[in-house]
Amino acid sequence: MQFSIPFSGRAHLYTDEEIALVAATARESVPLTQGYYLNAFESAFKIYTGAKHAFAVSNATAALEMAAQLCLFQPGDEVIVPAHTFTASAYPFVKQGARIVWADFHPATRVITADTIAACLTARTKAIVVVHLYGYGADMPAIMALARQHGLLVIEDAAQALGVRIQEHHAGTFGDFGAFSFHSHKNLSTLGEGGMLTVQEDGIAALIPMLRHNGHCGFADQREDYWIPAMGNVDLPEWRGYSLMPNNVCLGEVECALGAKLLERADRINREKRERALAVIAALSDIPELTFHCVTNERHNYHLLVARIAHGWRDAFIRTMANQHRIQCIVQYCPLYRYPLYRKLGFGAATCPNTDDFFDNMVSFPFHHALLPQDLETIVSATRGTIETLRTQ
Repeated sequence: MQFSIPFSGRAHLYTDEEIALVAATARESVPLTQGYYLNAFESAFKIYTGAKHAFAVSNATAALEMAAQLCLFQPGDEVIVPAHTFTASAYPFVKQGARIVWADFHPATRVITADTIAACLTARTKAIVVVHLYGYGADMPAIMALARQHGLLVIEDAAQALGVRIQEHHAGTFGDFGAFSFHSHKNLSTLGEGGMLTVQEDGIAALIPMLRHNGHCGFADQREDYWIPAMGNVDLPEWRGYSLMPNNVCLGEVECALGAKLLERADRINREKRERALAVIAALSDIPELTFHCVTNERHNYHLLVARIAHGWRDAFIRTMANQHRIQCIVQYCPLYRYPLYRKLGFGAATCPNTDDFFDNMVSFPFHHALLPQDLETIVSATRGTIETLRTQ
């Protein structure tokens, strides 16, 4: 089916200046990876977020993979993960031997809370994954207080939450680790792929370059001949007595140059998306069949625009929007315990009534930054018309 307004689109467009920077970096940068712009991007990101340490990587999943490695899970250790999220929030921890315990979310915010986490705690809990889903910042002060009380590691999946601030602190900088995404759909995209890992502990930060880049490291001593015994050393990163297998998840110079430049207007992109989201929500506020999450400050960047629709209306709504208006609404983030991958691994059981209810009755609207004002007006008009049609059926 051809859609006049498809769901998937460019998260944002690039300015002429940004395009020129990409071209110049591709033409002139030596080398094209692990160079000047990597350091520039990481430095700019630390300034922008207030993170203690930041490391550019190929994607947010890579950031979560390394965070999972550094958790040093032992047999029987459990990690609490929201069931309503993208699969990459969970499986990196399974790969490191952790057992998943699915957490429900608060129905108003659609993110987990200290209370929903507390309901999942056992004597085997070692870590918590907090996902700032849809671009809304979870209550990190309360979650961190709970985690410190129980001696737990905290990993923030801030893939959708660049620029989100919780009590004036940036999402992704509260926990032990933070993972950010610069994928094509995100509010800041480094040519379709990219990510950042933030860490708090100095000792871990010293290991990340090795862990990120094939175990490469320098020799301890000055050498008379730079090529003897080899051009560079390769070793196993070690943390608290455990050896870790290295990865190859570097981000190229072109992407890093663009990322550093885009940070200059990240807040503007977020502000514009928030203003547009609030305008759509206001225009549909008299429709009781739709329930949006309305936040007027920087705690929400409206990476996505989702709503709960009246029970049993979801499929008819999406079908009518598609067939009659050529607008592609979708559903997102099927509860992970419903997927074969997690059922086959023994993680198919969960008690998450809010998650089940929301997913079975949710709609996600097209809402990338590149949409034109008339596109949003069309979405509002079509939504009103579709609701009126469904009321008569």
